[in-house]
Amino acid sequence: MNIRSLKQWYKKKKTEIKKRLKEFKSPKTNKKIFEELCFCILTANASARMGLRSISAIKDKIITGDNLEIRSFLKGNHRFYKVRPKYIVHTRKYLKKTCGLNIKKLLKQFKSPLARRQFFAETKDIKGIGYKEASHFLRNIGYSGYAILDKHILSCLKELKVITHKDKDYLEVEKKMKKFSGKIKIDMDELDLLMWSYKTGEILK
Repeated sequence: MNIRSLKQWYKKKKTEIKKRLKEFKSPKTNKKIFEELCFCILTANASARMGLRSISAIKDKIITGDNLEIRSFLKGNHRFYKVRPKYIVHTRKYLKKTCGLNIKKLLKQFKSPLARRQFFAETKDIKGIGYKEASHFLRNIGYSGYAILDKHILSCLKELKVITHKDKDYLEVEKKMKKFSGKIKIDMDELDLLMWSYKTGEILK
């Protein structure tokens, strides 16, 4: 990959990428927002496809199902079907206690995009996600400007010489990606989906 090939791919995928980002920004209920958080819990150290398959299997149980119930629906759909239900149930209990699962209200309390992500990435009672999946979650519910640094994005950034194999700190890599985004004049959120689709051939979520 080089900048020329990336821009050529952007011309091909631009309309589809903008459409998907518009879908992310569509109004969502608190239940749908919690579903997106659960999707990201399921996607961590797995794959987007596995996350989609798994959330489809349990979506009717994420608000009311207990650990064993969710586990029974995840079995055969997720490689970590024993552990992830515990994460979902623990996170749900915490958010019920904290905000009554009114996540929209909770999200509005943060004064900065970094503080908003830090809460989801670093709160120990929100189980199973770090900076990557916290960024993924916020992007999927319409917030902008976060890098979702999975293996595909990191591979692209290395090929483009934006980072090297020594670059490990999430926030530092994100800063370099933002700078590169400005340099090539492709919006940060579009660039994320662009690189992901370049490597996978798909535009998912």
